[in-house]
Amino acid sequence: MGRVCSVLVLLFLAGMAMAEDWPQWRGLHRDGTSAEVAELPEFPAEGLPVLWRAQVGAGWSTPVVLSDKVYVFDARLERPRAWERLTCRDAESGKVLWQVETEVAYPEFCFVAGQENGPTSTPVISAENIYTLGQKGQVCCRNTTTGALVWQRDFQADYGMKEFTGNGSALVEDEFLIITMTGTKGACVIGLDRRTGLERWRALDEAMSNSSPVMAGTGDRRQLVVWTQQSVSALDVTTGIVLWSERLLTSSDNAVATPVSDGELLLVGGLMFRLGANIPGAQILWPESRAVSQRVLSNTSTAWLTGGHVYSARLKGEFVCLNAATGQEVWKTDKVTASKQGATVQIIGSSSSRNGEALLYNDQGELILARLSPAGYEERSRAKVLEPDQPFGGNKVNWSAPALAGGRVFVRNQRELDCVRVGK
Repeated sequence: MGRVCSVLVLLFLAGMAMAEDWPQWRGLHRDGTSAEVAELPEFPAEGLPVLWRAQVGAGWSTPVVLSDKVYVFDARLERPRAWERLTCRDAESGKVLWQVETEVAYPEFCFVAGQENGPTSTPVISAENIYTLGQKGQVCCRNTTTGALVWQRDFQADYGMKEFTGNGSALVEDEFLIITMTGTKGACVIGLDRRTGLERWRALDEAMSNSSPVMAGTGDRRQLVVWTQQSVSALDVTTGIVLWSERLLTSSDNAVATPVSDGELLLVGGLMFRLGANIPGAQILWPESRAVSQRVLSNTSTAWLTGGHVYSARLKGEFVCLNAATGQEVWKTDKVTASKQGATVQIIGSSSSRNGEALLYNDQGELILARLSPAGYEERSRAKVLEPDQPFGGNKVNWSAPALAGGRVFVRNQRELDCVRVGK
């Protein structure tokens, strides 16, 4: 009997180890991977079961998940008034546990049908707090259990933040809350004390793009990488001192992808760097051309860099595998999504397997279970989970990325949040 109990406990712990939270933009490790992906079964023939649906407002912010709670940051629009709100729901039932909202003065274009606007920056959870950045510059730190306000800042007043320029998602690294924006006073990147909200440093007199900051490199070479409209730069996260910078003029519409790294390789959009071995610096590997059409793979989604290869959508949706060292195309397919302006393929790769398992989510609201390897694209399952509702280029698309946690995928558009069961 004791042996049986031990086996049951080990099986239970294995299941617990497989499950992960999704506490920030691009998941637990901020790299678009999850240990859960390798364990996902093929989808039922009748489609994936929807556990619950809930109404949401405007915005592209991704849901974030901590334990048994899911948080969504959106905007409630009742012309001419607008409120930015943060809602905490029970992840299994969808029941609202708490909700807070703040009235904000949105411009007229946000209320035009098909152009409704709301928060783009995804909240980040650290310990017992959740941090949000609103489109008018309000930065809030709240308790994850109650929604109680811990501290707040007004970035319009403090740093001259221009409205609707805080689209990158905040990053927590050690004791710092890193926020990117377009402002004045050399304040494109701000390092705050995450416990108090007080400024520790500011950096870069540049305009921020839609890209989000990340940490790259290993050991004592870890560095904060930001992609602005003027450059790709690496900063010391404790001081804000610029370690290296590559001048690149890129409009905010094209600088959308989050930089991704694997060891010494750093991919920014579609421009591959090799980080310096001993001193701060980076060497560009490919492509030779600096034209946007050549150095941006996708302007709606982020690539997966793994195992010496890059997997990504291109600008109109064609999905490709590239050699990470050379940029040479290994294969391509048009099976993931239809070719169109605004095509999107969000990738959640496996962090626990070398077999290339991935969960893809395209602009048409389809979840796809696939294997990605240099040998080719292998689709295992596909299921429609949410209708696209954002008009763009004569089509309707979904651009908000999904969140995977506890065998559930959370997907949203401009009106609805769905919780779909994909695993155990």
